[in-house]
Order: sequence, then C-alpha cells, then structure tokens
Amino acid sequence: MVDALGVAVVGFGWMGRVHTQAYARVRHHYPRLALRPELVAVAEEVPGRAEEAADRFGFATATRDWREVAADPRVQAVSITAPNFLHREIAVAMARAGKHIWIEKPVGLSLDDARAVARAVAEAGVQGTVGFNYRNAPAVEAARDLIAAGEIGIVTHVRVRLFSDYAAHPESALTWRYERERGGSGVLGDLASHGADLARFLLGDIASLTADTAIFLPERARPTGATAGHSRAAGGTPGPVENEDYVSCLLRFASGARGVLEACRVSVGEQNNYGFEVHGTTGAVFWDFRRMNELGVSRGTGYQDQPVSTVYVGPGHGEFGAFQPGAANAMGYDDLKVVEAYRFLRSVAEGVPHGATLPDAVRGAAVLDAMARSALSGAWVTPEVPA
Repeated sequence: MVDALGVAVVGFGWMGRVHTQAYARVRHHYPRLALRPELVAVAEEVPGRAEEAADRFGFATATRDWREVAADPRVQAVSITAPNFLHREIAVAMARAGKHIWIEKPVGLSLDDARAVARAVAEAGVQGTVGFNYRNAPAVEAARDLIAAGEIGIVTHVRVRLFSDYAAHPESALTWRYERERGGSGVLGDLASHGADLARFLLGDIASLTADTAIFLPERARPTGATAGHSRAAGGTPGPVENEDYVSCLLRFASGARGVLEACRVSVGEQNNYGFEVHGTTGAVFWDFRRMNELGVSRGTGYQDQPVSTVYVGPGHGEFGAFQPGAANAMGYDDLKVVEAYRFLRSVAEGVPHGATLPDAVRGAAVLDAMARSALSGAWVTPEVPA
C-alpha cells in the first residue's frame, strides 16, 4: 500500500512551479515509490499568486503566510523556493515543526545560514534535500563513475563554467537578487554554488582557492510592482547593484588536482552555458548542459592525438531509465527536478538521505564563503571545514 504524504510549496515563482510539477510527475516515473505526494498547501506573499497556483495545480489551501504552513498538521514535507533571505527562517521553522524540507540552493545568505538550517534538520530528525539539480543529470553521474574508476587516469585539472545572460540587459529590474541584505551574494550564490557543488561531486573536497569578483552593471532600475524571474523595469528609479556579476576562481583540491571555476550572469551571447572539462593523465571527460545527455570522453593509451568520442547516456546511467527507454532520447531540465523530488521522497520514506543533502550545502557554502573572503583579500584561502 502506498502512503500519502502531505506536501506544501513556500514561494511560488518559477522554481515553486518546477517543484510542484515535479511532485505531480514523480510517481509517473517512479511507480514503486512508497509515498504519494499530495498538494496540501501553497504559500506566496504576492497577492493572488498563491490562489492562482492552487487553482492551476490543485493545492487544497492557499495562503500568503508561510507560518500557516508550518502550523498545518496535514503538511509533512515542504519545498522552500522563496527568495534567499527567507531560507533560514522558513527552513528552521519547518524543521522544528517536524516537516521534511526540500530547499533550493544556496540555503540562505551565508555559511552561517546554511549551518543553522543543517543543524535544525539534524536536531529535528527530519530529512533535508537541496536543489543542486545539475548533479542529477545521468551524464554527470556517468562522468563521476568514470572518473572514480580511473578511466581517465589520475585527475590533473578541471574547468567548471557557468555563463548566462539573464542579467545582461541594462533594464533588468533591481530585484532582491541584487541586494546584499536580501540576496546576499550575486552570481556566487546563484550560479557558482552549482559550480562548487559539481566540482566537489566530481573530484572531492577543495583544499584552498583564490578568487576575483566584479560588478559590470553597477546600476539598475527599481521595479514598481511584484516581479517574477528576471523581469525588466525600464524607467524605474535607479539604484546600486550591491553584489557581484562575475567570479573567477583557482582551485586546489585535496587530491592534488587543480581547477578553474568561472561564473557570470551578464555574459551577452551565453544562455545557460554550463559545463565542465575534467582532464586526467590518460584521458578526459567533457559535459555541456546544453547537450545534457551527452559526454565527450577521451581514454586509451595514445596520449597525443587521442580522439574524443561522444557517449549518449542511456538506461544504465543514473536515473535515465525512469524517463527514456533507450540511449540518445533526450531528458530535459525539469526531469532533473523530478529526479530530485524522487530522491527527496525516497529519503523521507526510508529515513536515510538520498541525493544532495544539507551537509553538502554547508560544504558548498564554505567554498563560496572562501571565494568571497579571497576576493576581498587577494589571498589564497582555505574553506572552513564544517563541524
């Protein structure tokens, strides 16, 4: 018999919709999942948005106050997709109320915020999953297995890139994302958090780093009403951008490998150009999110002029088989969130974590904190080791 699990979504922008759709689809792809998510409540402070979400997706209750969700005994698990400055308060309250949480990265504004959420989850004995969705791509998991098996030899260096143009337009609205108080860091928390997680997922812990950041569009127009996503505000009152548009970072891994991580939110001509290249002593592996279901792989004994083959992931890689019957059938971004939902619900059902966890978020936040400190000092910095 499949047990029902009452779920809620707090914050209903684009990511709230993605989580909701993942809950709706998850048992289609994972029919043996021991839990059946039921959409109990949605909370969103923008007037009318929660009601619209309830009408469209079938939530039983709509509210503007997330505290009502924390107090609702029907809710057993919560997706936290609200802005970054609300992550800590909401997540700690939900954990203390006994709710399992699926929270989007970067889990607050700082390393302290991530630690506080992780501590609350551990103390409450609930499960916590974090939205590092790119590690869920079957090709990324295949790359990790290939690296761990030594198929490219000893890893020597890696480059991780995350370039996007979502903030490149000079009329992009000055939303919470660009403010220190509500957004915390800029591209560090937004894109580089994924980069740090991918780097750790593939190659292990980062021992030290040195970073540089820059703001390329120092002023934007304030919005005159509610915003969602990356809207524009032409003609609004201008205000300062307080956090970074760009980061570059040199990495030294505990394994001895070296790395480069680069991320930018104002890269004209780049749309979701995310990926990595990992080089070893006998080969290399390449992944590009825009060709999500492919890997470039070079391996053998040729060293010089060694060819690169394209590998199409298939049912034997990661969770691919839950979505497509054969290699080279495409998966998409939303599918990665369905995988994430499955791993979250499986964690709840089994009482043990599956997928990205709050300790992963804390370690990632420690890397971002080290980048920020290095950018200020110009020095090599060692990320703090979580207690």
